[in-house]
Amino acid sequence: MLPLPIAETFRDQILNHLTYTLGKSTVSASLFDWRLAVSHTIRDQIVRPWFTATRATYEQGAKRVYYLSMEFLIGRILGDAIINLGLDQQISDALEDLGLDKNAILGNEPDAALGNGGLGRLAACFMESLSSLQCPAYGYGIRYEHGLFRQRFENGQQVETPEDWLNQPHPWEFVRLESSYTIGFKGHVETVDGVAVWHPGESVQARAYDTPVIGWGGKWANTLRLWGAQPTTLFDLTRFNRGDYAAAAEPEALARTLSRVLYPDDTTESGKELRLKQEYFLTSAALQDILRRFLSEYDDLRLLPKKVAIQLNDTHPAIAGPELIRLLMDEHGFDFAEALSIARGTLNYTNHTLLPEALERWSTWLMGRVLPRHMQIIEMIDEDHRQTTNRPAHVAIVRDDHVHMGELAFIMAGRVNGVSALHTDLVKSTVFADLHNLHPDRIVNQTNGVTPRRWLRMANPPLAKLLDRTIGDGWSADLDQLAQLEPHADDASFLADMRAAKRQNKVALSNGLLAGLGIKADPDAIFDVQVKRIHEYKRQLLNILEAIVLWQKIHDDPNGNWVPRVKIFGGKAAPGYWLAKSVIHLINDVAATINNDPVTAPYLQIAYPPNYNVSMAEALIPAADLSEQISTAGKEASGTGNMKFTMNGALTIGTLDGANVEIRELVGAENFFLFGLDAEQAAVEKSKPGHGRAAIESSKDMQIALQLIAEGRFSGGRADPYYALLDRTWNDDPFLVASDFDDYFACQRRVDAAYADHAAWDRMAALNIARSGFFSSDRTIRGYMKDIWHVKPVKMD
Repeated sequence: MLPLPIAETFRDQILNHLTYTLGKSTVSASLFDWRLAVSHTIRDQIVRPWFTATRATYEQGAKRVYYLSMEFLIGRILGDAIINLGLDQQISDALEDLGLDKNAILGNEPDAALGNGGLGRLAACFMESLSSLQCPAYGYGIRYEHGLFRQRFENGQQVETPEDWLNQPHPWEFVRLESSYTIGFKGHVETVDGVAVWHPGESVQARAYDTPVIGWGGKWANTLRLWGAQPTTLFDLTRFNRGDYAAAAEPEALARTLSRVLYPDDTTESGKELRLKQEYFLTSAALQDILRRFLSEYDDLRLLPKKVAIQLNDTHPAIAGPELIRLLMDEHGFDFAEALSIARGTLNYTNHTLLPEALERWSTWLMGRVLPRHMQIIEMIDEDHRQTTNRPAHVAIVRDDHVHMGELAFIMAGRVNGVSALHTDLVKSTVFADLHNLHPDRIVNQTNGVTPRRWLRMANPPLAKLLDRTIGDGWSADLDQLAQLEPHADDASFLADMRAAKRQNKVALSNGLLAGLGIKADPDAIFDVQVKRIHEYKRQLLNILEAIVLWQKIHDDPNGNWVPRVKIFGGKAAPGYWLAKSVIHLINDVAATINNDPVTAPYLQIAYPPNYNVSMAEALIPAADLSEQISTAGKEASGTGNMKFTMNGALTIGTLDGANVEIRELVGAENFFLFGLDAEQAAVEKSKPGHGRAAIESSKDMQIALQLIAEGRFSGGRADPYYALLDRTWNDDPFLVASDFDDYFACQRRVDAAYADHAAWDRMAALNIARSGFFSSDRTIRGYMKDIWHVKPVKMD
């Protein structure tokens, strides 16, 4: 047998994979084939540091971090991996030599549909930083077949269709057939010789799919392990032979349903059951895998807290506390007290929200039916906490016939962290005030961050090249080095180069994504961007109401000194969140009217590209001049989009909410457009009966906007599509859109005036970049390693 030819260059390696991995010739190869060949070539470069990192972790007996998250919004992998391996020029040369378009190759890769928004993008940034810092870690998630839905618009309304990213080969993953675990549901619990024995009535297999995550410099790779659900038996042959085909396929249907869709609609009982099952599926598989790996090295599970740190990303994996206790008690013979101590020494919990509806809770009936053994253990945890603390009667995990997962996560965690300074303070004083008083040392802050490798070096090549020329390339590994830009903020030549880099990104966006929507966007206009999940508290409604008033004022004075502006929205609403979907409908209706108005079109355009995802963010953020961070103060935990915009030179218009507070403190109040009530003022305002109506009645502009909507000006003369939205605003306004409107509108006019002075604006943008080093996820992970996990990087020879 002849040996395979040895590939000495990347060009040869790509050709080898095209031939021997994909079975294609250069004549018949499609863009898809070439992209897979390049992906396999890059994957080959990752495997060695991946193995080296694993070996070093075992040899040094290093403590491992396990990050459990329902979302990992990793986006495209190929370009990120090339950048982190330092192979950008080599791969560019190889592809050029093969006559291939590198951008077309990179753009052919689908986004992995494994997340929704900030929670999943944060998890992806953390995985990259963990590898860059050589911290031994596993990420655990679900390998969603369809993930979050694909969004499209019909008559301006959101329509959800399945995401199809796994309809083609996924070259980055390695299936681990040997790493499979049985996950049970329902059934009953009996006591045998004094020991509880759970007999599940249903079960599935969790199968591991591993993706290596390479860090900056290509020295270390950690593992993202995603679980796919498989049936324990393919089908019931007896039922099949009787002709009962649907019943015969029930085991396969259950398994496929579990790992099919991210966040199934839980407005129905069946939806709630599926969501709880998904969360347990992820958590049980991860914990079984963690204990297996631990016991392959050590024989005493009492050492678990010294060798393992488990981080729960929000309340979705909060069932980890009862599940770890169950495994320790029922399978390894520990008594409850010791199992509780081991679990609490191992688990930590990140809180991401102050919204009561986002702190999950399950009815005791549902929990007891789906996870009967866990319901017993939850009651044991609750009773132990009641007995060992002098807690108020209303502080309980189980109350009002519900299991409160936020309280469960808090009580079972060694450390609880907020994700911005303001958010952490509010966690202590509001949602967990009573538990904080009982456990005053448990809550700590770890302000979120983002990886500069993807969100600056990869997403914004024009700016990255300018930074390299100006201060060197060390900022990629140490974002604090951006501070060296400060003296250049007064250098006209640097500012001109920075403006040229921004304009290059704006031209690319105008000629690409926006042109595809039929938008003729002037690259010299303000690119005003709000991209995030559509939610009332994020206040996309405030933004579009401001656009309506601005449109009307331009009509009233078409020869005024207006500063051209392109407003860009992006984001999805949850399928069952009809008010958020109504806001999407309104944005699209208003855009259709304004964009086709010849009087105002030179000054105002509105774009809402559908199906916002990581790849779209990588195009929008570098091109943005203005970052909309306008949530109701006290409602946004942190935000990470605000950080990405800042380090890419966009100025922020925002409230004192989440990490906006820290951004403003660091970049300087004079370089931040602040408006609106602060968190304390917002709480007072919301407590006033009729606050929304009073604010509207005192604002002529707000009245104009609502009247135009009510007249059907944007909806073909029909007002009924927006009756509920109008009623909500007039009679409830829970997120203070009306209270903040006038200040927001006035602040936007300050933005116009600032943008008209290009030299002043450019200086502000440069200072935003120079002072954004704090918002690296490397800094965040170092904080977790020191304050929560007590883990040190592994040193390699």
